[in-house]
Amino acid sequence: MLKNYLKIAFRNLTKNLGYSTINLCGLAVGMAVAVLIGLWVHDELSFDKYHKNYGRIGLLMQNVSFDTKKTTYAYGPIPLGEELRSAYPDFESVAVIKNQGLILVSGDKKFAKSGSSVEPAFLDIISVKILAGSRSGLKEVNSIMLSASLAEAIFGIENPLNKVIKIDNKLDVTVTGVYEDFPDNSSFKEVTFFIPWALAIAKDEYVRTSLHAWDENSFQIYGLLKKGADFDQVSASIKDIRMKRDNPPGYKPEFFVQPMSRWHLYGDFENGVNIGGLIQFVWLFGIIGVFVLLLACINFMNLSTARSEKRAKEVGIRKAVGSFRGQLIGQFLSESFLVVAIAFVLSILLAALALPFFNEVADKQIAIPWSDPLFWLMGAGFSFFTGLIAGSYPALYLSSFQPLKVLKGAISVGKFAAVPRKILVVIQFTVSVTLIIGTIIVFRQIQHAKNRPIGYSRNGLIEIQMNTSELSGHYDALRADLKNTGAVQEMSQSSGAITAQDGGTTDISWEGKSPEAHPLIYSNAVTHDYGKTIGWQIRQGRDFSRSFSTDTSSMILNEAAVKIMGLKEPIGSFVKARGRSFQVVGIVKDMIKENPFSPVNPSFFICNYNWVGMINIKLAPNQSASEALAKVEGVFKKYNPASPFTYNFADVEYAKKFGTEERIGKLTTFFAILAVLISCLGLFGLASFIAEQRTKEIGIRKVLGASVANLWQMLSKDFVILVLISCIVSVPIAWYFMSDWLESYKYRTEISWWIFAATAGGALVVTLLTVSFQAIRAALLDPVKSLRSE
Repeated sequence: MLKNYLKIAFRNLTKNLGYSTINLCGLAVGMAVAVLIGLWVHDELSFDKYHKNYGRIGLLMQNVSFDTKKTTYAYGPIPLGEELRSAYPDFESVAVIKNQGLILVSGDKKFAKSGSSVEPAFLDIISVKILAGSRSGLKEVNSIMLSASLAEAIFGIENPLNKVIKIDNKLDVTVTGVYEDFPDNSSFKEVTFFIPWALAIAKDEYVRTSLHAWDENSFQIYGLLKKGADFDQVSASIKDIRMKRDNPPGYKPEFFVQPMSRWHLYGDFENGVNIGGLIQFVWLFGIIGVFVLLLACINFMNLSTARSEKRAKEVGIRKAVGSFRGQLIGQFLSESFLVVAIAFVLSILLAALALPFFNEVADKQIAIPWSDPLFWLMGAGFSFFTGLIAGSYPALYLSSFQPLKVLKGAISVGKFAAVPRKILVVIQFTVSVTLIIGTIIVFRQIQHAKNRPIGYSRNGLIEIQMNTSELSGHYDALRADLKNTGAVQEMSQSSGAITAQDGGTTDISWEGKSPEAHPLIYSNAVTHDYGKTIGWQIRQGRDFSRSFSTDTSSMILNEAAVKIMGLKEPIGSFVKARGRSFQVVGIVKDMIKENPFSPVNPSFFICNYNWVGMINIKLAPNQSASEALAKVEGVFKKYNPASPFTYNFADVEYAKKFGTEERIGKLTTFFAILAVLISCLGLFGLASFIAEQRTKEIGIRKVLGASVANLWQMLSKDFVILVLISCIVSVPIAWYFMSDWLESYKYRTEISWWIFAATAGGALVVTLLTVSFQAIRAALLDPVKSLRSE
């Protein structure tokens, strides 16, 4: 029986090749979208799951209070690690680490790489696959473990074990182990080396001075809970661990343990409360995938039921010769499953072709798991479910025909019979129009933030990290040599990157400050020429200047700091920060250093040549970037020949701040276009069928004098009305969801009326273009041929 069903199904496919092609194309595209989204969702949900102790690993975090607002940080003090090990039995293991960048030199090869200084227990907390050497390799102080890719880059095919590498051009370390690179969906994918914690203590003065400092919150602390321990209960027990000690700080830290399962997808906090994160995009694209697949299924339903008149006599004869309704349902479902099976094969091919583009847009390294049986099993289940959804309504509808009526030709396919199809068309275009509106609003929000004044000039501005002592202490000579090249307009140094915010302090006071006020003011150490280099805008007072010998005790505030401090006459006032008194000499326009979608943080700038670690260079506009950079590199090689010349353009670093939103916008656009394509395929098929169904009516109307324009209007009118209804329905849906999305941004665009009008207009134009081909083709048909009796 099944063989007979499939044979009839195949004959029907080949007999009606046009409609079959539309169904196959629609379903293949819809299923390809679902496959791509499914792979993306799986990649997101499996983040960090390769760790053996995934369910027991946690990161120590803290909520700190500044006035009435709580801010969450993923950093803590070194002494907290020892306290948790010794006084809290729920922890099986605890490790403190410090992320850092080092310059690694071997022979003539030089690399600037990111890695971590780690306590010994860290390699037992997370899963690290050792490829060469041993896990205990970091017991030696002057040792280093390399990722496989870094070891290959440095040593090629040679055995890297026991080879010597120089770090930061001053200390030799021995390679004692090589580990497998962390996967792309890992929190540690950027870690290319591990060095012992003992080495960090020996070479880093800041680490040494922080060993017993409870208020130096610059380190990450990882914990492995014992089996059966509950994260919430452990968090409650350590919450006030700092406040119970001597000299509790005014920022009132509250510690908690964030499970590894929530690091990636639940990374957003507001006022100390975890409000979600990337999980919202997992849900968003999961829903989009379901709806795009539904659009393809609707095409199958509509075209199958629209052609019911063609299949009515077949159903009547089968029932007359003894077929049961269940057998007819089985036959029609078998047709559906056959189409879906072919579409699934095509969808895998389409997904494989689209994957490179998809990976580039989504910033992923996803691959189709061809050899994974689970993938194919899920694919079979997915195909069965799709076939059931697409084929159930047509099967139930067609099998319900009464044999007596259909064999007499009395079956009704009037306007009421088309109502379900019209409802499905409305659903299709409602989804498509909603996606288009959402896409436009996402890109408007991105552009709104990009157009926001940033308070400095990014053009030709580069940043160079000072990793070695050869560059420090030679500021004036380095600056003079750079300017003498003619490639540099200005040069300065700062404590951090222009596009990132340094740490802040609550240890700050001024005249008139309320005793209850504990605002967090961000601090920035800069050299005299910082303002001229980045082109900041002085609102009041003056910039730092070598003409004033007192500028090492001067301070410049941004507008946000003046506002939060409530200073009426800021110029000339005195501010005490971290035990030193500074006189305010200038006010600068707020500069966007962090999130471009959020308000600017209050900040102060002091002139201090000892706290700087970043070189800022403004390239001369009269030379090409490549020519200027070659000259700059020559100067740096003079002072530091052993280190690679690495730099970042400020405009590129600033553009990265829009990465998440731009990826979401591009992916949404991609899926919206495919949704419209699928909807138009269905519309094209229905228009073709209706034109075929009304061939004789069109012929009679032409004989009676109807023009091509009259006939085009008659055939297009119903579709235009359906799309207009879709636009009306989609407007409140899109407005509700996009308003809710925009609420998550402090600095956001408005939803303008023209977005809905333009989208509706575009939808109508696409509809008319899709329908007109079939409508005009039918209208131009010779009435003699269309009225001829067979």
